[in-house]
Amino acid sequence: MSDGVFSPALRLTTVGVFALGFLIAFEALAVTTAMPLAARDLDGTALYALTFSAFAATGVIGNVAAGAWSDRGGPARPLLVGVGLFAAGLVVSGTALTMPVLVVGRGLQGLGAGAIGVALYVLVARVYPEAMHPRVFALLAAAWVLPSLIGPFAAGAVSTWLSWHWVFLGILPLVAAATALLVPSLRARPMPGTGERIARVRIVWATAAAAALLVLRPVLDVPVVGPALAVLAAVAAVLALRPLLPRGTLRAVRGLPAVIAARAMFSGGFAVADAYLPYSLIALRDLPPVVAGGIATVGAVSWATGSELQSRLAGRASDRRCIGIGSASFLTGAVLVGVGTGIGWIPVVIVGWLLAGLGIGTAYPRLSTATLSLSAPEERGRSSAALQIGDGFGSGLALTLAGVVTAFAPDAQFVGAFGLAAALGLLVVLTAPRTAERPLSR
Repeated sequence: MSDGVFSPALRLTTVGVFALGFLIAFEALAVTTAMPLAARDLDGTALYALTFSAFAATGVIGNVAAGAWSDRGGPARPLLVGVGLFAAGLVVSGTALTMPVLVVGRGLQGLGAGAIGVALYVLVARVYPEAMHPRVFALLAAAWVLPSLIGPFAAGAVSTWLSWHWVFLGILPLVAAATALLVPSLRARPMPGTGERIARVRIVWATAAAAALLVLRPVLDVPVVGPALAVLAAVAAVLALRPLLPRGTLRAVRGLPAVIAARAMFSGGFAVADAYLPYSLIALRDLPPVVAGGIATVGAVSWATGSELQSRLAGRASDRRCIGIGSASFLTGAVLVGVGTGIGWIPVVIVGWLLAGLGIGTAYPRLSTATLSLSAPEERGRSSAALQIGDGFGSGLALTLAGVVTAFAPDAQFVGAFGLAAALGLLVVLTAPRTAERPLSR
């Protein structure tokens, strides 16, 4: 299979897809090291959280717009426009002299990244045979894992030796080079669209959902009423989200809706566990940050391992089976992490986090391939957008819920966080059998 995706006819496209995915992930994850320096230099600590939520929120709009555009006219134009917006955001962020300008730059990056992510999924569906999809999505998963391993250190080194500005400006040539690798494939293969014209009402709903996501974290800090406002924002986000997803997603109806729902719950469970694991080890067990960070890295390594293993099972294990195995592994790992953290058995935490990462690595790529296989060709852009919207909102809503628990019961924050991760893992286990069915009519 590896020879296939790296065959002479596909090599440039494969490298370009991986490189572009890696650079987007770098900006989404690794900039956490540079942001504290930027906030200090620009006297913008109060707007610190917005630099991250702006990226996530505008990504929803990019997802929806690029999904409809890809279905209507093929992935080439939305991909190139997304790259242009992403690059513009890098320039604005890298040259920002005030924090509000940096927030605007991050919003542009998110808008472009959202469009690129969806267009890449459609590109994969158009260029690669279906049998190669698990391998390609395994590479995309690795593109997201690598920044969590090397990105923070690289961003910290650049910020220390040069300036935080170059964390943004420095990757511009790399974005251009990665895009250039994809141009021959975009030109060589006709990629006409067959879907309907984009409905403006979907953009309106996407904007409303993005606005709700944008305020989720800031309103949590409002004295007294903050948690209540966060819950209201979460409800508003779900209501705005509903028209953007396949009918029945919130009920995990069999087929594509169950796939989207499973991905959202997986994202939420992993995001909560990942956010609270190092914190709990430092706060409860007094571990040095470097040790806690090393334990957290175990999950990233096992995620990449799971992605590689599922790609080797292509043709022998169905998407539904891999999703089921992955969800069971994640649930077991989440429970072990919670128990191990509570009783102070660090080896149990390590084993649990290894299993959690292995599970999500096994299931995630197959949720992507299932999305494409369960979608009609003219709706793959819309379905890919729904999958990535579920990713972002699943993480955002789960983290907000964990924040509400912390606000109401600070002493129970770790129990609540790992309990929520395990509960979401259990829901994915129950949903996994419903992820196998051919395309649904809408």
